Amino acid sequence: MIRVTGTLHCPDAAARDALDAHLSEHVRLSRAEPGCLHFEIVPTADPLVLAVDEGYRDADAFAAHKARAAASAWAAATGAVRRALEVRDEA
Repeated sequence: MIRVTGTLHCPDAAARDALDAHLSEHVRLSRAEPGCLHFEIVPTADPLVLAVDEGYRDADAFAAHKARAAASAWAAATGAVRRALEVRDEA
């Protein structure tokens, strides 16, 4: 299993608003991907930081997720958001 954990850091409220506008659709599409085991992006105590916890069956499923997400409205809208993510193979 490939596990992705970490945080998304919005530089300001406008970036957080852009993220929020696309978050539910990004989560829905990600959870529907073949090989997605779990997918969570949730608020933290800091309104500009969200926690990420994702799981994929294998490296191919994770690669497919990255390709889909990179070509999505989510990617275009959240370009200013800094990702601090750790990717681990928990096989």
